[in-house]
Amino acid sequence: MKAFILDRYKKESALRFGDMPEPVLGQDDVLVEVHSAGLNLLDSKIRDGEFKLVLPYRLPLVLGHDVAGVVVRVGANVRRFMPGDEIYARPRDGRVGTFADFIAINEADVALKPKNLTMEEAASIPLVGLTAWQVLVERAKLKKGQKVLIHAGSGGVGTFAIQLARHLGATVATTTSAVNAELVKNLGADVIIDYKTQDFEKILSGYDVVLNSLAGDTLQKSLNVLKSGGKLISISGPPGPDFAKAQGLNWFLKQAIRLLSFGIRRKAGARRISYSFLFMRADGEQLSKITSLIEAGIIRPVMDLTFPFEATNEALAYIETGRSKGKVIVKLR
Repeated sequence: MKAFILDRYKKESALRFGDMPEPVLGQDDVLVEVHSAGLNLLDSKIRDGEFKLVLPYRLPLVLGHDVAGVVVRVGANVRRFMPGDEIYARPRDGRVGTFADFIAINEADVALKPKNLTMEEAASIPLVGLTAWQVLVERAKLKKGQKVLIHAGSGGVGTFAIQLARHLGATVATTTSAVNAELVKNLGADVIIDYKTQDFEKILSGYDVVLNSLAGDTLQKSLNVLKSGGKLISISGPPGPDFAKAQGLNWFLKQAIRLLSFGIRRKAGARRISYSFLFMRADGEQLSKITSLIEAGIIRPVMDLTFPFEATNEALAYIETGRSKGKVIVKLR
């Protein structure tokens, strides 16, 4: 099968377009013919080697973390899906590889595609949808009447998280550029901060939750908008001890990660704010709940550009510019 392959870790390098063996189908797996695949900065970070210590992939590796396609074969133990089903998924870590003609996915990671979405639209959802769900619903337990700040509101996670937070009944603030203000307003943002001309930490206060996806000093500044008992949840790091434990890392790496997050955890603790890092996980059951919200018209996909499969490297370069609004997709069929 044709695929985009990572042969060695190298910053901003091109993936190799070549041939790979068709995936081996396990007893609990579905074999999916890929129709569309979503791109994420996680793909670029893995390619650059940023996760090689905590996600020990064996190279060569096919990248890609979002998929929409059709089931063509099922394993002996599979009961929820059958050939011909249209599905979407975020395959679990260790089994990614949606930049290819086919991928084998554990059925626990898969959900039926929303009936009202195209394959391209469906491929834009899994990673960002599950990330927003696990931050806002699972960890933050966001409730009606609470206030949440969602950074980078026009990005993939941001556009989904704004809609989900609004559905949960929260007051939503977001940071974005002026050119994207109308987009985030239409998604449900109540307070819009132009990060180029305004300091969010001087304008906002008394917030219950912050979803951070940015690097630099944004994490530290976010402490200033939270009230005592608030929650600062970051998907861009630094990871904490809980992440190291969940990944089963060795003692040395556990200590190194503990040190990485020590500063922000100490500052948060002094203000009675909880800090945590979230590295989203695959979950077909949660994705099915997201499907219900999409089919009910509560959440809609926000997409920027769709590239042909052969232009996957160009699509990766585009998302790395940071200028995309919503998700970028490659189309195979």
